[in-house]
Amino acid sequence: MMKKLLAECLGTFTLVFAGTGAIVINQVAGGVIGHAGIALTFGLVVMAMIHSFGDVSGAHMNPAVTTAFAAAGRFAWREVPGYIGAQITGALAASLLLRFLFPAATTLGDTLPAGSAMQSFVLEIVLTTVLMLTILSVSTGSKEKGVTAGITIGGIIALEAMFAGPICGASMNPVRSLAPALASGNLASLWIYLLAPMIGALIAIPLCIGTRESGCCKRC
Repeated sequence: MMKKLLAECLGTFTLVFAGTGAIVINQVAGGVIGHAGIALTFGLVVMAMIHSFGDVSGAHMNPAVTTAFAAAGRFAWREVPGYIGAQITGALAASLLLRFLFPAATTLGDTLPAGSAMQSFVLEIVLTTVLMLTILSVSTGSKEKGVTAGITIGGIIALEAMFAGPICGASMNPVRSLAPALASGNLASLWIYLLAPMIGALIAIPLCIGTRESGCCKRC
C-alpha cells in the first residue's frame, strides 16, 4: 500500500508541477509556451505518469477518478482516503515548490472562470464526464496502464484543455485546482473546481454501463 501511495504522490506532484508550471513559466517568459503548449503539457505529463506508475497505483492522480472507480465497484472504498491524501500531498508540494521558484508570480496556475461561474461549472462537469467515461473504457479494473490507456487519456486531457481551457481552465481534477489556490491564497471560485469534477466523474458511471454491453463497472 505504501508503494501505491508513494506512486500517487509522485505522479500527482509531477502532473501539477509540469502542468501548472507551464502556466507560470508562460506568464514569466512572455507567453512563449502559449495556450496550445500548456494543453499539450498537461496531456503529455498525464501520459508519462500513466506509463510510469500505472502498474503500481493505477495512476489516478485525481480524487474524482479515485472516487468514481470506487463508486463503480472497481476500487476499494477503504483505500480512497489514502489515495486522496497522497494526491493532495503531491499537488500541494508541487505548488509550494513553484511558489518558491517564482515568488513574483501572482497566481500559480490557478483555475479561474473567464465568464460566469455557472458557465464554468457546467463546462467542468461535462469535461470531467467525458474524461471519466474515457478512463473507464480504456482502464483495467482501477488501473490506468498500458500504451493505449496512456495515449488515449493523455490525448483527451490535451483536447479538452485545448478548446475549453480559455473559458473554465479545464481542470477536471480537484487537487490540480486546490493546490495552486492554497499556495497562492487565491480561493475565489474554488468551489467550482472541487465540486464539478466530482459530479462529472460520477455521471460517467451510468453512461458507461449504458453504452457497453458487458458493463464497465465490475471488478476486472
